[in-house]
Amino acid sequence: MALTLFEKIWNRHLVVEEEGELLLHVDRALIHEGSSHAFDKLDQQGRAVARPKQVFAFNDHYVPTTGREKGVAGIANADIRNMVIKLQTNTAKHGITLFGIDDPRQGILHIVPPEQGITQPGLLICGADSHTSTHGAFGCLAFGIGASDMMHVMATQTIWQRQQKTLRIVIDGTLGFGVSSKDVILAIIAHIGVAGGTGHVIEYAGSTFRNMSMEGRMTVCNMSIEAGARAGMVAPDDTTYAYMQGRPYAPADAQWDAAVALWKQLPSDEGARFDREVALNAAEIAPMVTWGTNPEQGGPVTGVVPNPRDIRDEIAAQEVASAIEYQALTPGMALTDIKVDKVFIGSCTNSRIEDIRAAAEVAKLGRAVVPAWVVPGSQVVKRQAEKEGLDQILKAANFEWREPGCSLCTAINGDQLQPGERCASTSNRNFKGRQGTGGRTHLVSPAMAAAAALKGRLTDVRDLMKGA
Repeated sequence: MALTLFEKIWNRHLVVEEEGELLLHVDRALIHEGSSHAFDKLDQQGRAVARPKQVFAFNDHYVPTTGREKGVAGIANADIRNMVIKLQTNTAKHGITLFGIDDPRQGILHIVPPEQGITQPGLLICGADSHTSTHGAFGCLAFGIGASDMMHVMATQTIWQRQQKTLRIVIDGTLGFGVSSKDVILAIIAHIGVAGGTGHVIEYAGSTFRNMSMEGRMTVCNMSIEAGARAGMVAPDDTTYAYMQGRPYAPADAQWDAAVALWKQLPSDEGARFDREVALNAAEIAPMVTWGTNPEQGGPVTGVVPNPRDIRDEIAAQEVASAIEYQALTPGMALTDIKVDKVFIGSCTNSRIEDIRAAAEVAKLGRAVVPAWVVPGSQVVKRQAEKEGLDQILKAANFEWREPGCSLCTAINGDQLQPGERCASTSNRNFKGRQGTGGRTHLVSPAMAAAAALKGRLTDVRDLMKGA
C-alpha cells in the first residue's frame, strides 16, 4: 500500500491501540521555563524522567532580551528570575540537558534543536509549545502538547493520540521578487483559513517547497498551527541532509550513511492517498500583511482593508468588523497607509540567519524612523550574524540588536507593546493583546518588517528594493 510521509512515521511509532486512541513512542521532548507544571506533577506522583537524554530544555519564553550581562542574577523581574532558576533546578535533578541562559548555544526551542542536529527526519517530537510544528520541516512528526501530556511523555517516553487526517498543499513555480517563505504561509492561511487544517497534518509539496532553504521550510511549518493543523511536514531531501550533516547531535560516519538510507525511504509514496489536497500557484503570491486579529485576516500589501458590508456571511462580517475596530482601521484604506509605532524582527518564525540577512539587506537602504528590535533566535545565530557584520548594518540603520529569546512574540518577558501601539512583526500570531494588552499586530516577513521600520508604515518592500 502506498503511504504518506505522515503515515510512515506514525506507523513506526505505534505501540498499542485502545478504543480508538493510540499509544505512540516519542523520540524527543522539548521543554522550556513554562514546563514547571509538568515537573510538579512528576514530583507529586514520585516519578522520575524515563529517558532524560531524550528530553531537552531551553531558556527562551521568559528570558529578557536586554540586560543579560549578569546572567540569571541580572534578571530584574523576580518572577521571571525564579522561572529560570526553577528550570535549572528541575533539569539538574532529572539529568536533562538544558540550553540555559548562560549557555553559548542558548535560544528558542524551535531554533536550537535544528541547528544542533537534535531534530532529525523520521522522529516523533513533542514540545511544550504549539509551534513545535516547526520541526516538521525536516520530515518528522512534531506537535505541541500541554503540561499533563508532557508529564506523561517525560515519565513514559510515550503519548496517547488520535490519528489525524492528511492534507497535502502543493505549490509549484518560482516565487516572485521580494516574496519569501513567510509570505507563502500567510497566503496559504488566507486561502484555507485558520480552521482550514483542523484535524489534519499538512504535508507541503511541490517545486516551491523543494526549492526552499531549510530556514524557509521551518517558517512554513512553524505557522501550520495557525491554519488549525496538528502539524506541518516537508519531505526530507538533499537540502535537508546538507543542512544536518556535521551538526553536534546528528549521526556521523557509518551511522550517517545508515541514517540517510533510512531517511530516503520517508517521502510519500507515488500514489499515496491524502484526505484533502489544495494547490496554489507560486507566481500569484505577493508580499503579505495581516490587517486583522487572526492570521487569516490578511492579504497582499497592495490591497486594502476590507469592508464588512461586502461580506454576505453575517458571522464572518461581524468578525471582520470586530477586528477592524480593534485595529483602529477604516474599511477601504490602503494597507500601505497604515502607520506603525514599532517593528519586531524575531520569534521562532523568523529569527534565523536567513531572516537576519533579509532584514539587513533592506536596512542598508535607510534608517529606521520607529523603534525597531532585531532579536536573533539563538546565540549561534547571533554570533553568525555578527561574524557577517549584519549587526553593524542594522545598528547603523537605527535598529536595536538584542539577545536571543521569544521577546515581543510572547510579551511575558518584559518585552511588550503599550496599549494602542501598532507593530509590524515577523512573529506568528496577531491575536488581540498577543504582544501586550491593547497592542495591535501586523504579521509580515523580515524584509517587509525592515521596510516598515524605514518608512514608519506598512510598505511594499519591492518598491524599496527596486528603487535601490
